[in-house]
Amino acid sequence: MIEIIVGKNESGQRLDRVLEKIFVNANTGFIFKMLRKKNITLNDKKADGKERLEQGASIKLWFSDESFEKLSGKKAGNIKDLEEKPTANKKSMETFKSYIVYEDENTVIINKPAGLLSQKSNENDISVNDLLLDYLEFDSKALNTFKPSICNRLDRNTSGLMVCGKTLEGLRVNNELIKTKAVSKFYLALVKGRVGKTGEINAWLYKDEKTNKVTVKDKPFKGADFIQTEYEVLDYFKDTTLLLVKLITGKTHQIRAHLSSISHPIIGDFKYGEKTVNERFKREYGIKSQLLHSFRLVYPNSDISDTDTFKALKGKCFEASYNNDFRKVIGDGYLENKRS
Repeated sequence: MIEIIVGKNESGQRLDRVLEKIFVNANTGFIFKMLRKKNITLNDKKADGKERLEQGASIKLWFSDESFEKLSGKKAGNIKDLEEKPTANKKSMETFKSYIVYEDENTVIINKPAGLLSQKSNENDISVNDLLLDYLEFDSKALNTFKPSICNRLDRNTSGLMVCGKTLEGLRVNNELIKTKAVSKFYLALVKGRVGKTGEINAWLYKDEKTNKVTVKDKPFKGADFIQTEYEVLDYFKDTTLLLVKLITGKTHQIRAHLSSISHPIIGDFKYGEKTVNERFKREYGIKSQLLHSFRLVYPNSDISDTDTFKALKGKCFEASYNNDFRKVIGDGYLENKRS
């Protein structure tokens, strides 16, 4: 017999859904058969699979270790509960900890440095997701029905605020808020030339999956999605303009390609920018990546979840200090000085 104690991340899930995640090599019919025969019990009682799990509940699996390992792909001897912790990777934990802007029991918001991937592109990459799992001491080899993850992505060379879900509820609610644009996202962008005034630009964007590059046009065309970007002129610096950009829609490379399409490419953007301008800023300031920074996240000032655990985020505004490449051009504490 193998006993599993329900953890916080499984609380509220249906028993059958959790069992499907545990028994990855079995079909739904088999799981319900085992429930009917009481080979699987909940709190030592027969269950039909529709029960909502509570933290601390006991799921008992009346299988041999060999059968369990075959059905789940996990070693039975390693299973203690649904929140087993591995030995911590101290270096990764400290690295991730240094990025944290805000944290509660469900959510952690970080200031990602430029050069760090949001998610792996190949097996050897280190990404925000990897650092998050190390920080939370998540054991990928243990039995898990939930995996903490990022809720929004940034390009490798874009710095700034990223939201991560630590729990199932944290991931679910933050994903929904971001998907429905309930969370407002603002970016700092240093662009070529003098942008005349604050404004809004609308266009259509198409992504070529093979090249991972997008095309933007001011009229609809085949396969393209509508995009909308707002921007506010903050200041001017040596043939450049500092913008505060608000994403209305949120497509791949939207800000970078959209600003480039109106002849104001982002400084340091070697995919959509202007080569001679980028080379000059690289030569004069050592700029090697685009000066685009996820600066501000604003949560809605309304009930954002039916659970009390998200009251802490209601109406909150988070800001992240910009990186060293920005400082080389606009100086330290620019925004703080402007506000004072």
